[in-house]
Amino acid sequence: MTPAPPTRFAGLDGLRAIAVLLVVVYHLFPAWMLQSGFIGVDVFFVISGFLITSLLLRERAATGTIALRPFWMRRARRLLPALVLVVTVSATAAWFIGGDVLVGLGLQVAGAATFSYNWTAVAGGASYFAASQPEVFRNLWSLAVEEQFYLLWPLLLPLFLLLRRRWMRVAAALLLAAASATWALSSIAAGADITRVYYGTDTHAFGLLLGVALAFTLHGVAARRASVSGVGPAWGIVAGSAALIALIAVAIAAPTEDGVTFPGTLVAASLLSAALIAVGVQPGSWFGRALDVAPLRWIGERSYGIYLWHWPLVVLLTYALTRTTADAGVPVLIGLLSLALTLVLAELSYRLVEQPVRRHGFRGVWARVCGRLSSTPARRFSAVTALAAGVLVLGGTTAAVAAAPPMTSSEAVVAEGKAALEAASPSPSPSPAPTHIADAALRSDADPLPPECPSVNLSSETGVCVAPDGRPRPPAPAHVDGQRISAVGDSVMLASAQGLLEEFPGIEIDAEVSRSMWAGAGIVQKLAARDALRDYVVIALGTNGPVDASSLSALREAVGPERALVLVNAHAPRKWISGVNRDLAAFADAHPGVVVADWTSAIAEHEDLLAGDGIHPGTAAGRVFADAVAAAVESIENQHAQLTYQIQLAQWVTSRTFPAEPAPAR
Repeated sequence: MTPAPPTRFAGLDGLRAIAVLLVVVYHLFPAWMLQSGFIGVDVFFVISGFLITSLLLRERAATGTIALRPFWMRRARRLLPALVLVVTVSATAAWFIGGDVLVGLGLQVAGAATFSYNWTAVAGGASYFAASQPEVFRNLWSLAVEEQFYLLWPLLLPLFLLLRRRWMRVAAALLLAAASATWALSSIAAGADITRVYYGTDTHAFGLLLGVALAFTLHGVAARRASVSGVGPAWGIVAGSAALIALIAVAIAAPTEDGVTFPGTLVAASLLSAALIAVGVQPGSWFGRALDVAPLRWIGERSYGIYLWHWPLVVLLTYALTRTTADAGVPVLIGLLSLALTLVLAELSYRLVEQPVRRHGFRGVWARVCGRLSSTPARRFSAVTALAAGVLVLGGTTAAVAAAPPMTSSEAVVAEGKAALEAASPSPSPSPAPTHIADAALRSDADPLPPECPSVNLSSETGVCVAPDGRPRPPAPAHVDGQRISAVGDSVMLASAQGLLEEFPGIEIDAEVSRSMWAGAGIVQKLAARDALRDYVVIALGTNGPVDASSLSALREAVGPERALVLVNAHAPRKWISGVNRDLAAFADAHPGVVVADWTSAIAEHEDLLAGDGIHPGTAAGRVFADAVAAAVESIENQHAQLTYQIQLAQWVTSRTFPAEPAPAR
């Protein structure tokens, strides 16, 4: 007689714990080594595909059918209580905090309520990899993928069961998994949005389908191979440990924005997860018992709540305490506080909400609450408190959705800058081609020195004032006219457009969102090709990623030696910013005619003037940005004027010391 299959799979709780720890550490402590800790989600996918398929196959083997309504009701009891609690409590907290955390909250709540968060996020233009908006419920995208699987898979499973042979079912599941991964890879290669590929149920189903294939493979086999002694083979420890070490290594590897990570790394993590499950669930497996050690089992049993709570908590705490997004960086103390609150709230949710609903059902829990209302005063108080709390968080969620602003503060300041550019009058024709200052200073046919020197012009013939006796006087501080400046930048410059227009009337600004330094040379070349490149070229493209020497060299070559290049350094809570600023400073030091506008030092003491992301300038900060640019531009102008002054002074001294002999009479 074939032994009955186990009612519980060994090792799955421990593997859930490992999966949620990877994700939590990746999110709460981004500076730590788990740079690809997001693969924990793929571990969950494989577990879900394996476990749900195994349960459905077990039910069919026992009853000859699959009861859909009871299955979906069990899933609802398992998933909805904690989900509703997290969404309502977090939305209410967001309402109290206010600001950018409220942006898009209505769409997020709708996505959570309809099990379609991944698709609503894609439709709304959200990005898993962006840091401009504190998206409170971003982690629910993976829950939506699983919920869609729970809804569809019981309907599709009978089609697989029409295949008589086990290997056919396994092959069909593996073929679909390969198709999902291939579709993801081809989409990335074709230039599809990486968030669409990552969030898509179609392009991220390979982990679930690998779990399905594993369930088909192991169904009934493990029970027939159960060891009589209950002692698993030693090879399981070796194989399981090797797979676990490899999984951790994948989590440590730095991600890329190509097929190596999407879907390469995710597929590798899914395959390793399948191997870990295969080893762990074998009856008598030493490795499965090792994974289920008490601490890991405790975390695994609460992994669902831990996963739900950790991201909203870190987003809300980071924004409330630093006014920046969690994507931009989580201070260690905030990470630790988020972790502590996550564990406490997950435990309370598990004991007081999730387990009661799983044991008694929704109706049973409601009946018990109503029973408490007619019981002892203490029990009545607890029931009234629970109902009042429920009403409070539902009301808070409604208020949060109603109060949500249409855009973040950073989007607002960028929109204001764009509007300022559109409202500005068309710029006059560009100045004549600039003349190198040294050539102008040394020309022998220069015009007489001007009697006054209100300002200095880079393209003037002499640019130096004289005293009544003809002695050159030091030039007055320079102010460069905006018609002599071309500015190219990203969203930071776009947000600062009003300040630049006020500081430099007539300046030409070419700024767009999400630009980086590699695009600079091409933009400058296009300006030069239409004869629109002016004396001073201001470049602010250091916010969105690292810079390299080749991009800077190409930019300098495009600007040309007859023009001055001003590189605006960057200020943002991003890990690459310090490197960008070092590289810009080093390039300016090594190349004549290149200077750095020190925006990061100028705004360091006025960060309260920035938008909520700590990057984009508001109106006042835009003036600080313009002042930093003006200081750099005028430093070059003053250097040129000083050089001209020194040359003219030397000529004047020479003429006084060695007066020219009169021309011979004829």
